Amino acid sequence: MKNIGKKVVNWVKTHLTLLKVLFVLSVLVFAIVMLGRIGRELNGDAVRASLSTQSPWTLLAMAALGMIAVLPMLNYDFVITQMLPGDYKPLYVAKSGWIVNSFTNIAGFGGFLGASLRANFYHKHASNKEVLLAISKIALFLLAGLSLWSLIALALIFGLGIGRMYTDYWVWLIGGGLYFPVLMLVTHLNGHGVFKDMPLRRQLRLTLGSFCEWGAAAGFFLVIGHFIGAPVDLSHVLPLFLVANVLGVISMVPGGLGSFDVFMLMGLAQVGVNSNIGVVWLLFYRLFYYIVPFVIGVALFIQDAGRELNARLEGLPVQVLTRIGHVTLVVFLYFSAIMLLLRGVVPDVALRNAVYLRLYPWTFLFLSRVTNIMMAFIIFGLARGIANRVRRAYWPTLVILGLALIASLRREASVKFIVFLAIILVAAVLAKRELTRERMDFPWGNRIVDGGIFALTALFYAVALFYNVPQIHHRHPVPTVFFFPSERMWVTTLAGVLVAAITLSLIYAFLANPQKALGGVVDDARVAAFIARVGGNSVSHLAFTGDKLMRFYQIDGVDRVMFLFRKKSDKLVVLGEPIGDPADWAPAIADFIKEADTQDLSLVFYEVSERLTVMLHEYGFDFMKFGEEGYVDVTDFTLAGTKRKGERALMHKFERQGFQFKWLTPPFDAGTMVQLRQVSDSWLDGKAEIGFSLGYFNPRYLNQAPVAVIEDKDGRIVSFASVMPMGEGVMSIDLMRSSEDAPSGIMDALFVNLFQRAKDEGYTRFNMGMAPLSNVGTSDFAFLEEKMAHLVYEYGYRFYGFQGLRSYKEKYVTTWVPKYVAYRKRQSLLFTLLQILMLVNTPVMAVKHGLWHRYLNWVSQISTVLTPKK
Repeated sequence: MKNIGKKVVNWVKTHLTLLKVLFVLSVLVFAIVMLGRIGRELNGDAVRASLSTQSPWTLLAMAALGMIAVLPMLNYDFVITQMLPGDYKPLYVAKSGWIVNSFTNIAGFGGFLGASLRANFYHKHASNKEVLLAISKIALFLLAGLSLWSLIALALIFGLGIGRMYTDYWVWLIGGGLYFPVLMLVTHLNGHGVFKDMPLRRQLRLTLGSFCEWGAAAGFFLVIGHFIGAPVDLSHVLPLFLVANVLGVISMVPGGLGSFDVFMLMGLAQVGVNSNIGVVWLLFYRLFYYIVPFVIGVALFIQDAGRELNARLEGLPVQVLTRIGHVTLVVFLYFSAIMLLLRGVVPDVALRNAVYLRLYPWTFLFLSRVTNIMMAFIIFGLARGIANRVRRAYWPTLVILGLALIASLRREASVKFIVFLAIILVAAVLAKRELTRERMDFPWGNRIVDGGIFALTALFYAVALFYNVPQIHHRHPVPTVFFFPSERMWVTTLAGVLVAAITLSLIYAFLANPQKALGGVVDDARVAAFIARVGGNSVSHLAFTGDKLMRFYQIDGVDRVMFLFRKKSDKLVVLGEPIGDPADWAPAIADFIKEADTQDLSLVFYEVSERLTVMLHEYGFDFMKFGEEGYVDVTDFTLAGTKRKGERALMHKFERQGFQFKWLTPPFDAGTMVQLRQVSDSWLDGKAEIGFSLGYFNPRYLNQAPVAVIEDKDGRIVSFASVMPMGEGVMSIDLMRSSEDAPSGIMDALFVNLFQRAKDEGYTRFNMGMAPLSNVGTSDFAFLEEKMAHLVYEYGYRFYGFQGLRSYKEKYVTTWVPKYVAYRKRQSLLFTLLQILMLVNTPVMAVKHGLWHRYLNWVSQISTVLTPKK
């Protein structure tokens, strides 16, 4: 037998989680069954008739008093927790007690359900055995209060003559009245045994709680009789109520359903209460003392069970619910705004459309055409803020929803519409968790959608003005859609539209602030110190151009990772890979994404490697191949052999003509800088400088690294290339320019000398830079966007020499490395590529945050010219 018991215990421990889940499901099934059972016993017509006889304030008062009448039951749970080890928060005990007592109120006092529920709520600090033992002792006092009220009922009937018509039921009252004395006798006789933890003070507290519970129920029943105007002396009803409850307990029917009701109807008839009034009386009692608290208990139980389920599933259920609530609220707001706008702008068309008439009852109702239009625009603005998950939009949206609900309910208050609005309010509550952003940035897609709506509205009023001006005689009749009753109405409505548009712009301005700086203008000293400590990469030197912002990720106050980026619309375009230890990239990227998201901005990584692309995919990024970067293996580079016959002949030609290669190191004197400027201006030929992914002519920038030049026989610089330090073992150049009178092939001569210089200084590779769109979309299985990019590569030579650039670099490149653009999923790739294209082609002087740096560059140029040659 012991072995069987151990096996059972072990099996229970092994399957404890499953048993808990089954228990929760069984309770939910019970709740559904009981609600269905009660619903079947209630007559729908009687419910509607009863509700219609009472004002909303009376129903609200009965609902509140019914919940107050349930509160004394919570005393049992507070006593139980005092008998158990561990500390329980009062709010937790109150919530648990409400669930247990509202369930057992319907299912019957005590019983398996109450014990199981309490064991589930209080098992964290106590074993099931301890909980069940405490519950069994408490359960004995559940009827102590009813016993005392039975004695009071005897005194009322036989002492004061109140309810003397019920003297035939004295035996039930005596039986009920004897329960309390017998209970006290038994507990005191066994005071040192089973009931040693039940001192007199605790027993009296339980008895008082039970007395208040039954007294509150009786008092609530009498108050209902007063509200419905029952034609009876309510003092005579009190003994009847107590006798009916004793009979209900004896019947063992949960909640006394049936036996209690039948006896009450019979007893009320004895004092002249019509059966119809009696049914209504009992209906309200069942509704507000049993059903409403039970529904609240079910909601609390689902919340509690949902919290545990949410914890087990790592927060996924809550995320799903908040997302559903957010989407529901956004859809409803836009739906309401469009419906109101149609009603205000084209009322004749709207009210003749069957679909519109079917949908309109599910949105707001306002007083006038102008009001509809103004509210439509306001709701549009707030809907955009909610859609963009901006926290600042939440409370204004709730205020507008509240005003709209009041205005709508004053005009039409159907039950379906009220339920629908309740669902929307629940969605609004759920959506609050989804609003995580501090501001709205209003990206291109949003501007197109919202701007299209407003443009159509403006176009309508322009056409309406044309048709409604009396001085214009139209050959054809005016379309009814553009008809206004009078010019005054047109002007009034247009004024409303203009006011609404101004209000909308103010809403957008409100939602777009406060702006938080996610980076700062490059600090040359800080960047130089950082690169010297952690090493640079292929883009780190471009920080010194001054046309980008920098952002540092710090650990313990120490700079660990640096990003170079610039903002375009709602995108922060990060140039290249983060600068710093790759081990710190992941937390740095996560931090940047989080901070950008609070500002309604998204990151785009431009020209990054496969390694970073794979990492970014884990953070919700999609990607597209953007081209290839070429590398020359300088360790094997030589002019010997037939392969380099042309370059070798070219180098001999330049040597004979007196051209010389020189390696200049900063700082550069004024004369050198003037020559470099002349070569650059000749190469630009009046075109504007562009930056971001490239350097531009800037004396301060050029003084950061050596410059390779080729001079003619007179010592005049005809071509130069600024060296761009990269990672270990890699050399590259940035600016590569030649003057108009430089001989053909001078660039090849410059490259050959640079390869040789890199080889002599111990470098292994030379970075030739990007070949945009090279080898993009060549596969039959490539993405559609990549195939479109391939068409641009093939046929876009009129705008950019894609193939020519690849062909030129391929003369020297030994290895091509793919580069990618990574962007957040669900972002438009077309918009992203257009924004990158606009960014990389923005003239340097148009960069807004570069004003201070342009001033510094101007000062540095003047100082360079004035500095005497050394």
